Amino acid sequence: MKTIGLLGGMSCQSSAEYYRIINESVQARLGGHHNARSLMLSVDFDEIESLQRAGKWSRIAEILQRAARQLENGGADFLVICSNTCHKSAPQIELAISIPLLHIADATAEAIRARGMQTVALLGTSFTMEEEFYRGRLQSRHGLTVLIPDAVERAEVHRVIFDELCHGELCDASRRAYQRIIDGLKTRGAEAVVLGCTEISLLIHPADSALPVFDTTRIHAARAVDFALA
Repeated sequence: MKTIGLLGGMSCQSSAEYYRIINESVQARLGGHHNARSLMLSVDFDEIESLQRAGKWSRIAEILQRAARQLENGGADFLVICSNTCHKSAPQIELAISIPLLHIADATAEAIRARGMQTVALLGTSFTMEEEFYRGRLQSRHGLTVLIPDAVERAEVHRVIFDELCHGELCDASRRAYQRIIDGLKTRGAEAVVLGCTEISLLIHPADSALPVFDTTRIHAARAVDFALA
């Protein structure tokens, strides 16, 4: 079994989900008292979030590069960034390490393709929904058509993530707001919705959505287990 390097803390809520899903999956597949061999290094999300708001992505990349090297030096065989948004720094992180990095957008796109779908809605932070590092990767590398909410809806999706979900707060009003946004994206032609922030699956479950759900946290964790056990 390979050792999984988990670069977490962005936020601690979703990092805990990664740890739970990965270990439950290994136990289900191997039985007995098995769990995953893993290392987790959590950064201080307050520092990361402040730098995101300030647009200082080069500094974020430096912090994550250092953390990734610590995981590699600690014995990790490959790396998983426990965040969709911080995959913006994935190219710089890959330059800093010699172990593989499993990209969350690639794993998600392959899951979508396996279901025979072409047009998907994307929910996430404003960075993930609007910038090329994620949406563009789904489109250019994997040939998907990606729909995003309008500007007002994007601001609300982003606010709920940072003001509520990152603090473990699950509000019914926010769930209903997300459901309305998903409904609107369905009318625009989306075949499914990508929960493109690792906290959204805490709020939106498959039963809550008018569209099939692609939970990036679960998909990414499952890919890590596949790689670890291959």
